[in-house]
Amino acid sequence: MTHSAPAGDRTSRQSTAHPDALSARVVAVVVTYNRETLLQECLDALAAQERRPDAVIIIDNASTDASGTVADLHPLNADVVHLRRNVGGAGGFAAGIARALVRHEADWVWVMDDDTVPRPGALHELLRSLEASPVRLSVLSSRAVWTDGRDHPMNTQRSRLGASAQEKRDAARAGGRPIRTASYVSALLNGQDVRRLGLPYADYFIWSDDFEHTGRLLRHGRGLQVPGSVVEHRTARFSNAQTSPGSRFYYDVRNRLWALLRTSSFTPLEKVVHGGATALGWLRLLLRHRGDLLGVGLRGLLSALRRGPRPSTTVLQADGEAAADIRAIERAAGR
Repeated sequence: MTHSAPAGDRTSRQSTAHPDALSARVVAVVVTYNRETLLQECLDALAAQERRPDAVIIIDNASTDASGTVADLHPLNADVVHLRRNVGGAGGFAAGIARALVRHEADWVWVMDDDTVPRPGALHELLRSLEASPVRLSVLSSRAVWTDGRDHPMNTQRSRLGASAQEKRDAARAGGRPIRTASYVSALLNGQDVRRLGLPYADYFIWSDDFEHTGRLLRHGRGLQVPGSVVEHRTARFSNAQTSPGSRFYYDVRNRLWALLRTSSFTPLEKVVHGGATALGWLRLLLRHRGDLLGVGLRGLLSALRRGPRPSTTVLQADGEAAADIRAIERAAGR
């Protein structure tokens, strides 16, 4: 004999866009490079989740320490991919997200860095907000804190410019706020949307790959920052990426210009707003470092103007299986 749900429960489920969120297939993707201790902490935290991912993929970016061994031997029994060369966070996420969709049939992909340590309720809270949302969501993002509990300045979420009162009410009903981009320190991506719009650009290597990719997913989709989902971003210092970037400033300049000038991930107004804010930030950075970064920034500028990012399959060509997964997703997305 079957029993129907109470009328109130049926009404509640029918008024949400993702009524089966808690039973969706979630695949976690962790990208690691030479962080054996932090990777161990990250994987231990995934194993301790109240609602564990249905599968875990670890992309080992040709680590030269014991990170690969930690990944192989962890009791999570993850699907570990050892790349032949280091393709950066961007290449690792492109390979990992593609693998989650092609080989693990993920409904949702939960991406994170190897220095991300999710608190026990992190995934459950993301899915609970997803289930409560009255509108379809493309990206959900956790609240990232440093080891002392302060909000991490590296992972401040960008609010959607001009979000309507209704959008804010929809987000509040799901227990969050509307966002325009998200950090890959902890983001839950709608697999359907990634299949339709494609993967992050592997050629970004580091920085702004998540800015561009979530910007693409959220150009016409809805995003939600969920403060109840908390992860610790265990960086060595409490600072943002631009505090002392050194040679990595090249990627900051090149990739941000790629995202703003060579994609349709942002509206013309957003490009002006983000571009202006970025230029001011670079100016303050150059003044603070007395011009030491000027040459590095100019190289990034010239590189961005000279060409756009190469196809991700080209970047991953040394790893045939990863390249094949990426090709399958990008072809389906018409990219």
